Amino acid sequence: MAENKTAAKTAKATKPAAKKPVADKPAAKAEKPASKKAAVKAQPRLKALYNTELKAKLKKELGLKNINQVPELKKVIVSSGVGKKREDKKFTETVELTLAKITGQAPTSRLAKKSIATFKIRKGMGAPVGYLVTLRNDKMYEFVDRLLNIALPHVRDFHGVSREAFDKQGNYNLGLKEQTVFPEITFEDAAALHGLEVTFIIKNGSKEGSTKLLELFGMPFAREDK
Repeated sequence: MAENKTAAKTAKATKPAAKKPVADKPAAKAEKPASKKAAVKAQPRLKALYNTELKAKLKKELGLKNINQVPELKKVIVSSGVGKKREDKKFTETVELTLAKITGQAPTSRLAKKSIATFKIRKGMGAPVGYLVTLRNDKMYEFVDRLLNIALPHVRDFHGVSREAFDKQGNYNLGLKEQTVFPEITFEDAAALHGLEVTFIIKNGSKEGSTKLLELFGMPFAREDK
């Protein structure tokens, strides 16, 4: 009888351990990193191309010893002046809308840096004399890709862009006569035509290095006269 009671007590003591459910939570947690990886945004085409191929190619072609000396596009400034039409609200709204549509970023207004009596302009006062957008990182590469492969090919009688528009630091300036070359601009947006200026700010730039960088991106430079 004593043995039977002991066996019964042992059975009762082991019951709680048998009721414990098998924990599946660690397996569920292990699946989370996979979902995070799937949510990672893909790099813009030109950015990925620069990091995987162009950077090493530029180092070799320019004869540089250090990879940190390679020219790199740091920012792009898209701007437009309003000139004598600065008091024309419809025109200035068109300029603002154009910059916002083609860059995907809200433009900032610029006041005059100096007074010009002839045009009744006072330094830092009155209506804006222009608008600009500064693009960096992914937005910058996406804009440059659209500019080089979609907008410039739509320019009338296009024979390439100038090779002489570099400054001493290797930054490049490109002017466009009309905003209609961008596919984002509709017929209604083109009621008031205006020009644009695009400035490429290049780190470690020089005329030779910056030219090579932009050529590899696809900049359609005009042929050199021989």
